[in-house]
Amino acid sequence: MTTKVIAQDKSKLWMAAIKPPMYSVAIIPIWVGTAVAIAETKMLHPGIFSIFLFSAILIIAWLNLSNDVFDSETGIDKNKAHSLVNLTGNKSLIFWLANLFLAIAILGIVAIAYLQQDLTVIGLVLLCCALGYSYQGPPFRLGYQGLGEIICLIAFGPLGVGAAYYSQAQTWSMKSLAASVIVGIATSLILFCSHFHQVEDDLAAGKLSPIVRLGTARGAQVLRWFGGSIYVLTALFVALGMFPMWTLLVFVSLPFTIGLLRHVNQYHDQPEKVSNCKFIAVAVHFWSGLMLGLGFVLAGI
Repeated sequence: MTTKVIAQDKSKLWMAAIKPPMYSVAIIPIWVGTAVAIAETKMLHPGIFSIFLFSAILIIAWLNLSNDVFDSETGIDKNKAHSLVNLTGNKSLIFWLANLFLAIAILGIVAIAYLQQDLTVIGLVLLCCALGYSYQGPPFRLGYQGLGEIICLIAFGPLGVGAAYYSQAQTWSMKSLAASVIVGIATSLILFCSHFHQVEDDLAAGKLSPIVRLGTARGAQVLRWFGGSIYVLTALFVALGMFPMWTLLVFVSLPFTIGLLRHVNQYHDQPEKVSNCKFIAVAVHFWSGLMLGLGFVLAGI
């Protein structure tokens, strides 16, 4: 019986370390960028979409693994049982596995560039990767200065969505840029929520996350504006005629956002109870991004 419990606990730790829900962070920018391209060009290049999606998932795997490696070097993850470095006890293995994922992902992007005879997508993706590295990687570690949310917004918003749009249309679009801001905000929401339960560990490691700087109570107040902006901006862009009416489907995700705001408002200063708020934020990100993209596709059809 004891052996079964230990095995189950170990299995849960591995699932927490691999973070399956977080891979929607890779899917949504590609989906939304492609959806805007479908609405504007009435065309889809499924092969390019599939390659880009696969590469994006591998890039997120690289980020997750490399961040575990970099965090192990600062000691911030010493109490994190589901760190891959802590689970395996082999930092070198995780580091090189992360680099392998990145190399395969870049090969996929190179394949897209070759098919299109255009290097633009490679440049955008490499810039995304550089920003991703600067978040936790030495000597930058910009996440420790509280800049992670800004990096996240840019990398998964204008750069990520823009690269996906360009891979389909090989041009630029103001609609794509506007949509990318919403995706970037929703993605940054996940990172912002991930700080509420680890204030003590962040302080001990010298990490000045937004929640360390603001405090959990003020952070919960900022979260209301942060979450609400997804819907305010969508409605504004519809009113301005930039987005089709169908994109108001994004309001389907509103119950998840309301649930997130209530949960954080109630438990912001209770680490054990607020620790799951980042997964509610993942649901907000997924459903808002899915519905936003669907709105563009329906308008295009």
